Amino acid sequence: MYNGKARAYTNIALIKYWGKKDKELILPMNNSLSLTLDAFYTETSVSFSKAYTEDTFSLDGVLQDEKATAKISHFLDLARKKAGLPYFAHVESQNFVPTAAGLASSASGLAALAGACNEALQLGLSDKELSQLARRGSGSACRSIFGGFVEWEKGYSDTTSYAQVVPSNHWEDELAMIFILINDQQKDVSSRDGMERTVATSDFYDGWLDAVARDIQTAKQAIANKDFQALGEVTEANGLKMHATTLAATPPFTYWSPDSLKAMNKVRQIRQNGLACYFTMDAGPNVKVLCQKKDVASILTALQEEFTEEQLTCAYAGQGLKSLEMEVSK
Repeated sequence: MYNGKARAYTNIALIKYWGKKDKELILPMNNSLSLTLDAFYTETSVSFSKAYTEDTFSLDGVLQDEKATAKISHFLDLARKKAGLPYFAHVESQNFVPTAAGLASSASGLAALAGACNEALQLGLSDKELSQLARRGSGSACRSIFGGFVEWEKGYSDTTSYAQVVPSNHWEDELAMIFILINDQQKDVSSRDGMERTVATSDFYDGWLDAVARDIQTAKQAIANKDFQALGEVTEANGLKMHATTLAATPPFTYWSPDSLKAMNKVRQIRQNGLACYFTMDAGPNVKVLCQKKDVASILTALQEEFTEEQLTCAYAGQGLKSLEMEVSK
């Protein structure tokens, strides 16, 4: 039996990935830039054995259905091919992230699975190669291989599309992100389906691609200069532009809820009152607030005027993929 276990942390894109140019290889239409965080993560173990007769996948202690297992099996096939090992596998994953609620659980989940496979099969993959492998499971997973600020280079082939650290001289240690949990239920439109519909039908999509390339450069310059206002402004604007593309899709859709709008308005109000903070949203209703560590307590107090304490979670910069010791096999 070949065993491996790994932990990967979620990342939140400041400059968004939205749309694929190659669905099989998961090559994105644009570069993206994220911040890996410490509050939400996934731990995944994998066991390959000659005795297994099929792949099985358990998430949070619940055996998953055929559709969910098929996605994992497709990913396992990539690892098996690299190792030259035909054995079936059992995957156990525990999400410390609400699944499919716009909190990037697929990113941490597939990054952790990549790490667990690398450990179990002794593939000896470099971080760059792990990023390439994780990408094949979930695009944003390639960024969760690394800690801090991370840029995903869109590339043009399997070997040229991967994530890498954005030099920051540890500036991310001064920053924080507050999660406003509007809804932790399954989304009506998945990220994958939403991207596909937007790329195929949105009249705004070409404008998005033109803008996002500029936004990446603005964000990287802000990081280099440790300019929080510039980073916050481009983060907020980029997120709004991404969501605007969904409104022009056919049929149109949105990930926003009434409470999402309430949260965004509250962040604007806090900022007008003198506390620097900026919001962003991924493919889900939850709102993330980028701020500086020194302002966290004051911003949380202000947010509690509209949201319960249970809805608010604070995260700080997180680390990259970590291998874990497997528990003794039963």
